[in-house]
Amino acid sequence: MTVELIQGLLLAFALIVILMPPYIRLLQALGFGKRIRQDGPETHYVKEGTPTMGGLLIVLVVLGIFLFLREPGPDTFAPLAALAGVGLLGAFDDYLNARTGEGIKARQKLIWLTVVAFVAAYQIRETYDITAIAVPFYGPLLIEPWLYVLFGAFAIIAASNGVNLTDGLDGLSGGTVAIAFVAYMLIALLNDPTQSDLALLCALIIGALLGFLWFNVHPAQVFIGDSGALSLGATLAVTALITGQILVLPLIGIIFVVETASVMLQVAYFRISGGKRLFRMSPIHHHFELGGWDEEKITIRFWIVGILAALLGVTLFLATLQPDRLT
Repeated sequence: MTVELIQGLLLAFALIVILMPPYIRLLQALGFGKRIRQDGPETHYVKEGTPTMGGLLIVLVVLGIFLFLREPGPDTFAPLAALAGVGLLGAFDDYLNARTGEGIKARQKLIWLTVVAFVAAYQIRETYDITAIAVPFYGPLLIEPWLYVLFGAFAIIAASNGVNLTDGLDGLSGGTVAIAFVAYMLIALLNDPTQSDLALLCALIIGALLGFLWFNVHPAQVFIGDSGALSLGATLAVTALITGQILVLPLIGIIFVVETASVMLQVAYFRISGGKRLFRMSPIHHHFELGGWDEEKITIRFWIVGILAALLGVTLFLATLQPDRLT
């Protein structure tokens, strides 16, 4: 199985590296360039017009390779559906943003994402007849079916938006998501032998993201867009739910948690204080950017934090590994 994972990862990487240059030219020809918000850092104005929607190629390559190698089963139906469904939503949002400067309205986007999240959470619960979730250092904690679906849907929505908020610097979201998927690939392999297909899907996503980063590191030739950030965040949460290790996701994805929290704190403090700001700008990577940190330094340091958090998350999983499935 290890050989297959490596082969799948390398194949996804190779296809992205081969297909991305003509794909970038196609995006440029169609005028799918990024519109930079005027209230953002001034250093980002030079990125105006950089092709976006790079995540759509990641989604298509991963889906194409996986469906060629495997028939979707219980372990992979939900993550594949999340990748495709949310990827379609994100691609449409990228299209509207490139054409009009405004994407899908936040409420409409949230409604579609909520529908996908509840369907995925319900499918996971029904497939595994889950009645408990794994709590680190405690073990299985019983949970009502309706509460599990509600909690699972919330996790999917939160992770999707968390990754999307992290997508603000060259290479930042792509690198941190790849690190998180490495952690869950290891968890899937160690958690249950029957989840080998899920581990393969993680490997394909990792390979595709590494190929994407070849063109996305500073200065970026293409951006991942909502088609990649939203869909990969949702797929990450679905993967965490299937492995039963959803409660370690906030640790493994600590960067996404911090980015989301910084936005929430900024908005709350702004309203409470009557217009004052807690950070120079949110999400927090812009705070460091306006503080004088180079874009590459912020990205690499966030990657380092992500790697350490992922290692801690896998260690936490291993420390509480149960011989039986939580079903």
